[in-house]
Amino acid sequence: MIKWFEPWPRAWRNGSYRSQFFTTIPVLLAMLLALRVFLEFIEQRPGVVLHDPLVNLFTPVDLSWITFSIIYAGLILGLIVLSFNPWEFLRTLQAYIIMVAIRIVCMYFLPLDPPVGLIPLHDPFVEYFGSGTVLTRDLFFSGHTATLLLIALGIPWRDLKIVFFVAAGAVALFVLWQHVHYTIDVVAAPFFAIASYYLAGLQAVKEPPLSSARNPIAQKR
Repeated sequence: MIKWFEPWPRAWRNGSYRSQFFTTIPVLLAMLLALRVFLEFIEQRPGVVLHDPLVNLFTPVDLSWITFSIIYAGLILGLIVLSFNPWEFLRTLQAYIIMVAIRIVCMYFLPLDPPVGLIPLHDPFVEYFGSGTVLTRDLFFSGHTATLLLIALGIPWRDLKIVFFVAAGAVALFVLWQHVHYTIDVVAAPFFAIASYYLAGLQAVKEPPLSSARNPIAQKR
């Protein structure tokens, strides 16, 4: 495995990378703040209850702790792994900004009430360190599922990609089982994750090839 510190100096020497990095971080923080304000807004707004035959097959069970254990473990592990590749790290952050913006637009124009039988998803981090608000109307599309899928797309190692895809599938199942989301919320999540990652790639800084002086393979040609 490449040592963590080796790629960063090379990325940091790239003026475009530095520029995008210093732009991305404040935009990310602003977007997270906007999302928090928006979620508080839609929580006060009534929506439509959808008939969902698949969700109705499940007797709701509180799976909050196992769900958030997977989510937070995935976020921590994902950020650590992505940090070994500065270019993918930055692209994934930019893709997340795009995905949050799309999600805000979708939730604004598709006001939904939660499925019948909802057991609120208790986020231990938000409840103990944040406002304590339990969200029930942040529905279309599933942000938790899409975020894990986005990390999976950014991770360069195949075996670890599979782990994150499985984790995203488990979270999707658990939020349906708990009646936190509709089926359409989790089915749509992969499409928005892929679209966000693709859009971020259109303007992302590409990793430059190693110079022949530092690439022994190139020297032999």
